[in-house]
Amino acid sequence: MISMILMTMILTMLLAFISFWLPSMMPDNEKLSPYECGFDPLGSARLPFSMRFFLVAILFLLFDLEIALLLPTPWASQLIIPTTPILFAFIVILLLTIGLIYEWFQGGLEWAE
Repeated sequence: MISMILMTMILTMLLAFISFWLPSMMPDNEKLSPYECGFDPLGSARLPFSMRFFLVAILFLLFDLEIALLLPTPWASQLIIPTTPILFAFIVILLLTIGLIYEWFQGGLEWAE
């Protein structure tokens, strides 16, 4: 047991040492620049962003989370009493549908003004 802990500690220290010394110690112009995405910084970085775009991004994240929450639902049908997980999945879908309908009626999904 102690040998495994000792080997783990040695391996961890070795990997940390390698990861510290392996990268290039002489950074070039591209690495020293504030933007590494390939675009030259032109203009101000403090431009306002579209609130509509932000709302669509939040909606995308919510529905992406819905998929993650509903992923185990097919396995719930193999349980002895599958009604509880299926009921929870139905409640999640119902709440998200109500939220989507509310957002639709408030005009949050209209891209052009």
